[in-house]
Amino acid sequence: MAQASNAKVQNNAGSKSSNVFAGLTILICILIGYLVWEFVMGSPSNFQHDNPAGQPLQGNYLGMVYKGGYIVPVLMGLLLMTIVFSFERFFVISKAAGKGDVEKFVKSVQGQISSGDIQGALDACDKQQGSVANVVKAGLIKYQEVKRENFDTEKASEVIQKEIEQATSLEMPMLEKNLTILSTLVSLGTLLGLMGTVSGMIKAFAGLATSGTPDQAELANGISEALINTLTGITTSALAVVVYNYFTSKIDTLTYFIDEAGFTITQAYRRATNRD
Repeated sequence: MAQASNAKVQNNAGSKSSNVFAGLTILICILIGYLVWEFVMGSPSNFQHDNPAGQPLQGNYLGMVYKGGYIVPVLMGLLLMTIVFSFERFFVISKAAGKGDVEKFVKSVQGQISSGDIQGALDACDKQQGSVANVVKAGLIKYQEVKRENFDTEKASEVIQKEIEQATSLEMPMLEKNLTILSTLVSLGTLLGLMGTVSGMIKAFAGLATSGTPDQAELANGISEALINTLTGITTSALAVVVYNYFTSKIDTLTYFIDEAGFTITQAYRRATNRD
């Protein structure tokens, strides 16, 4: 009971630190996006007559992107967020899987449990480490406890399963942390890109609406803003949806391995009780 309380305290502390990390990451990414847009892409050397208000030099893509308007740095911040949170989730989920191949670990532990080598399975959990191994170890320890107390099969299965579920509830939520941010970026990138597109088209039509000869510079700027924002928004959304689906699939796989190991533990107790 004390171990469960300590685990909850550590989990709450980890959740708070993760929230701080997420908040700082969002702010820093947007700030970096603005600084790059303003001082790198908006450098006078990228424009004719060294004037950022004028046209970009021919073939100068930095100047062209700068002309995308104020939505560009926000979209760049969102793209950077997607990259940062993707790396962060990759390291967290890889750590949760443990040091070795998680599929081989689960199969090895299942074999040891089926043969009655519970201590060998516990040693394998200590060697593997990670969230999956921690949950399996919690189930094995509870298995030993109910066996010493000679529980009946149904009660033992219920107690072991409850222990595995409790351990899972303490270990697995951190794996889903920040995935909501990635899922939000899928929609947000598209919407902001669309907003920039509409803004650019408004400027383009404004250039066409001028009396007499259309303002070619205004028309070009409007079209550039529309296309640049569209491209950046779609890129952000595409990357976010790919990594979100990838990490969701990885978490589902880890959960499946935990369920599979838990089922093996309960079945092993049934067999041991029947033999006795």
